[in-house]
Amino acid sequence: MAPIVEVEHLAKSYGSFVAVEDVSFTVEEGEIFGILGPNGAGKTTTVECLQGLRRADGGNVQVLGHDPRHEASQLRRRIGSQLQESALPDRMKVWEALELFSSLIPQGPSWETVLEQWGLSEKRDAKFGSLSGGQQQRLFIALAVVNAPELVFLDEMTTGLDPTSRRATWGLIRQIRDNGSTVILVTHFMDEAEALCDRIAVVDDKRVVALDTSEGLIQDYAGESEVTFSTDCADLSYLLRLDEVDRLERQGRRVTVTGTGALLARVAAELVGNGIVPPDLEVKRASLEDVFLTITGEER
Repeated sequence: MAPIVEVEHLAKSYGSFVAVEDVSFTVEEGEIFGILGPNGAGKTTTVECLQGLRRADGGNVQVLGHDPRHEASQLRRRIGSQLQESALPDRMKVWEALELFSSLIPQGPSWETVLEQWGLSEKRDAKFGSLSGGQQQRLFIALAVVNAPELVFLDEMTTGLDPTSRRATWGLIRQIRDNGSTVILVTHFMDEAEALCDRIAVVDDKRVVALDTSEGLIQDYAGESEVTFSTDCADLSYLLRLDEVDRLERQGRRVTVTGTGALLARVAAELVGNGIVPPDLEVKRASLEDVFLTITGEER
């Protein structure tokens, strides 16, 4: 099956300012695809070009079989979008917003169904300005999916939310995918990308510099892990014979084994096989944040 989004060497400039220089990736149907990068890397400009909100200067783009530069109106009937600077009039009521958006492209479920589906029934008559940050984001998601889109764009949608609201919003994003839509998620939060995305494109300095699953990125750019435990056993040389183990160090009873791959599982199995069951066996592995800092050269 062909990808539903194909981007090849996308470029966009504003006079002498280069916003996007060379971005290429594909998005498969049914996945949550993350675009991760520091502020100013070109993430938002990229997704705006994919939606036909901005006209790309170079490269080839196909979204759901449409070229956004020439077929934006046809494309917008099949996508949903929550933009980085989304806002509604403070006095607009929740039901009014849903009814308005539903009337623009009346191909999805009734707005009343969407209101209930996204947990907004109790806020039906509430004004937008009275909603909490989490409730506003829930409404923006409802507006993005009210036309039953095949593809949904979510741009920095958890910025400014408290931790509880952020985690709740993650559940809503998963629900979008579970309801049958593909999701392109733009974020600069490492934990968000690692928790939600099937694959991640890291954008830095106006171009894609890495693309893989979070596990693949961690393995490629920060592959070593550390397994630590305590034991009185003096001879642990057999651990060094494991393919996953690079080195072994100890300070008194405390042992640190460094390596790659399924290090924890292999070390634990070998220890148990030799009659050692340490109660404090722990693994320290690189995170997506470590990878991001390595790839982009950002400082902690």
